Amino acid sequence: MAEPIIELRNVNIYQGNNLVLQDVNLTINKGEFVYLVGKTGTGKSSLLKTIYGELELTEGEGTVAGFNLRGLDWRKVPYLRRTLGVVFQDFQLLTDRNVNDNLKFVLRATGWTDEKLMNEKIADVLDKVGLKSKGFKMPFELSGGEQQRIDVARALLNSPKLILADEPTGNLDPETSDEIMALLVQISKDYNTAVVMASHDYIVVQKFPARMIRTERGRVIDNASISIE
Repeated sequence: MAEPIIELRNVNIYQGNNLVLQDVNLTINKGEFVYLVGKTGTGKSSLLKTIYGELELTEGEGTVAGFNLRGLDWRKVPYLRRTLGVVFQDFQLLTDRNVNDNLKFVLRATGWTDEKLMNEKIADVLDKVGLKSKGFKMPFELSGGEQQRIDVARALLNSPKLILADEPTGNLDPETSDEIMALLVQISKDYNTAVVMASHDYIVVQKFPARMIRTERGRVIDNASISIE
């Protein structure tokens, strides 16, 4: 039976005093791969930030990975984020340390203390993204595609139920984009991890078809078509 990982009911999303998205009703189930599309400025990032606990939910009801977003205590936000993985467009790797230490930094920040367990987890996620031998490389020694794979590995560190990917192929060439997409689709299938991916890249969306949600004129349209206006 389908089990929701994200559930939003009659949600209004604000940036400051501006209503960005209104009457959002959305259910995304465990293991589902979903695209979030729409023009710049139509609320994609605001929707992701609400799911991530960065924007407070003040109107409507929402749960993500079992956490109630309405009036979510700021002290609980780190616990919500531990159940999520986030993949950014610009990698956001720490440039002053190698891959292993980048990943260890995240583990320590999310409460891990056992050195042996941390090393095992790092080896595991690097293996999942096909970069087992790159742990001692500095970020500048990696290609853009490899850096994005490290970003995906970082998102997997806490065995998330949900990955939020914000334009993860935005800075990559088409061939590398396809590799990252195939990796995300595979992770979703293999680990029953839901993936919500914001994208402007309609070529990628057509190559790897999945359910599509569009932000448009202050609304969230489910099962949207791919028409580019």
